[in-house]
Amino acid sequence: MEHIAALLLVIGCSNAMTDCRELSVPVSVFETAAACTAERPFALGDVQGQAEHIVAKCLQVDPALEDDYNKIAWNVRPDGTLDASLEISNLLVASNGGRSAKEYLSQQ
Repeated sequence: MEHIAALLLVIGCSNAMTDCRELSVPVSVFETAAACTAERPFALGDVQGQAEHIVAKCLQVDPALEDDYNKIAWNVRPDGTLDASLEISNLLVASNGGRSAKEYLSQQ
């Protein structure tokens, strides 16, 4: 099984840097940070023309947590600097409340 060591995030913005969105690139996950850094200029070339201002950043991925990351938080500053991080939220999507299926079925 291959592990992810870096994620390439590419953001396209308006000229005023007020309207920004994530841009899709052909390859966005990498086994090494060096591979991500090497691919960055090519990815920028792939999305050229999709926005007036484009910024990209390689984000480090902890291989032990790669399946736990569920959010990319990013912000583009007015000077064009991209701040970004991978995050793990503690959002509880579902819970059985401690009841087993057997208990549930016996109450019906």
